[in-house]
Amino acid sequence: MGCGFAQGVWFEDRDVAATTYRERMTLAPTSEREQERVIETEYRPRHPLDLRRTVMYQRRGGSDPSMVAAGAVIWRATRTPEGVATLALRETTRGVIRGAAWGPGAGWALSQLPALCGADDDPHDFDGSRHPLIADAHHRNPGLRISRTGLVFDALASSIIEQKVTGMQAFAAWQSIVAGYGERAPGPTPRPMFAPPSIDGWRHVPSWAWHRAGVEPPQSRTVVESARRGATVTRALLAATDGEARDRVLISLRGVGPWTSAETRIRALGDPDAVSVGDFHLAHEVGHALTGTRVDDDGMLQLLAPWAGQRQRVIRLIGASGVREPRRGPRLHPEDHRNR
Repeated sequence: MGCGFAQGVWFEDRDVAATTYRERMTLAPTSEREQERVIETEYRPRHPLDLRRTVMYQRRGGSDPSMVAAGAVIWRATRTPEGVATLALRETTRGVIRGAAWGPGAGWALSQLPALCGADDDPHDFDGSRHPLIADAHHRNPGLRISRTGLVFDALASSIIEQKVTGMQAFAAWQSIVAGYGERAPGPTPRPMFAPPSIDGWRHVPSWAWHRAGVEPPQSRTVVESARRGATVTRALLAATDGEARDRVLISLRGVGPWTSAETRIRALGDPDAVSVGDFHLAHEVGHALTGTRVDDDGMLQLLAPWAGQRQRVIRLIGASGVREPRRGPRLHPEDHRNR
């Protein structure tokens, strides 16, 4: 018997005790495409897993050209150390994660699938009982895990683009640069998708493209200058063993501060303790959830101190709880300076 996975791709329905790989030729759904080799795998988590909440945290806005959810399938285009790859994920009714990958980086992408699904994240020693809201959210969300991509520069570049702007502006800029200067993703993607530029590719995005995307000069310069040291920074960050060491590596880059460092650590390394100090909303949301009142960054750090080592998990659980601070004023309407 077969179990349908995605357009033009089928898996055999069989028990798999551990992650296994097999290759198959598949015909893409449009006649214009040539046959492309797909590599398939099954991953059986040893813990409860909320696949969508865990993996889709990596998406940068609803129009992210590198990540899309189409029905029950999550599609992700990445630039791996072995080349561009498209990864498609689907969860079966038995809790097995079925993955398929295309492109020269397909093997690497599938080898990293467990980490992307939070296999490296260990919440077993987490004590949620210190606050009733956190205890309840932890109980109701046993499958929430912190995802790790292992792709440092993608996370760093997207975090720099998101500095000091609204999410709407940042996501639009990411879409513009990745679709314009990334690489078309292989495989039968549900819409045209693109992997982010290579480290060297980020260096060569022209100034007018940054301007057209709405990225201010300080942020574009930071991406370009960071790319000049990108390979060295990537090696040093992956070798660092704790948050302080990782911060030292990242903050050594001009234009990168604690907020950008934390955002990079969360996405690329799945750091369960990283806190994005300097975020416009985060301290207010944490303060409201835990005390009912606003706090500043120092107050947020004091509130999170009892969960040292697991502070990002607390923040993620606050998000999952549904508790939000009421908006106190009109929404920000950012100015667009691109035509001036």
